[in-house]
Amino acid sequence: MALQIYISGKFYDKADAKISVYDHGLLYGDGVFEGMRSYSGTIFRLKEHLERLYESARAICLTIPISIEVMEKAVYETLQKNSLIDAYIRLVITRGAGSLGLDPNKTSDPQVIIIADSISLYPEEFYDKGLKIITASTVRSHPAALSPRVKSLNYLNNIMAKIEGLQAGCVEALMLNHKGEVAECTGDNIFIVKRGVVMTPPKDAGILEGITRNAILDLCKEHGIVAFEQTMTRHDLYVADECFLTGSAAEVIPVVTIDSRPIGSGSVGPITKKLSDAFKKLVHSK
Repeated sequence: MALQIYISGKFYDKADAKISVYDHGLLYGDGVFEGMRSYSGTIFRLKEHLERLYESARAICLTIPISIEVMEKAVYETLQKNSLIDAYIRLVITRGAGSLGLDPNKTSDPQVIIIADSISLYPEEFYDKGLKIITASTVRSHPAALSPRVKSLNYLNNIMAKIEGLQAGCVEALMLNHKGEVAECTGDNIFIVKRGVVMTPPKDAGILEGITRNAILDLCKEHGIVAFEQTMTRHDLYVADECFLTGSAAEVIPVVTIDSRPIGSGSVGPITKKLSDAFKKLVHSK
């Protein structure tokens, strides 16, 4: 059976799932999205994802045409329609079709799109042996231009940094903010471990406050691991004992090399392994 895509209340075969070429989501990246994971048929922290989606929409003056309750039902219906229990869900809200100008007041009919599919972001060997990443020269967008807490459809800033990483033979790249501080990677939040303490950049460093990031901070509390937000530079990463990334698609993935410098022993560290195992247990227990 063809993959079924939800678009504004109806389901379409993947090949027939279409929106207007005049939609401002396509023309200008004007819209918001969320990426979520389901485990054994339950979507991990769906409430938090939907709250962030609606907050992102409010921040860009975009009214989502259905309530959170209806959205939640539609997400689960999309999973069921595709007979998926372990899946990645992409939820997209566009501004709607309008003119070729920027004016959002000339748009109408915002589109609600839900895609549920399988995903394998990184090969299993990267989880076992760790990633090598570089620092991109492309800096994170200035928060005064667009708040990084808005998960918008315009990801060109991240894509340009991703291209730098790929050209250097790395599947991920670190992004600094306009002050030269560590922000996040192109699609994931970043953590380090130093002398048994877990640290991650604060929200005002220019990051998206990740759902998985917050889950890891919660797990640190549960397991008696000291963890806090800390402004960091590349120096802090270079001298860290361990490093790992978090994201809905990536989950928890270790980093063993940054800018050709080994982190700690150059292999997956014990706290990273402990938190990775705890996260797997958390999502599968739900």
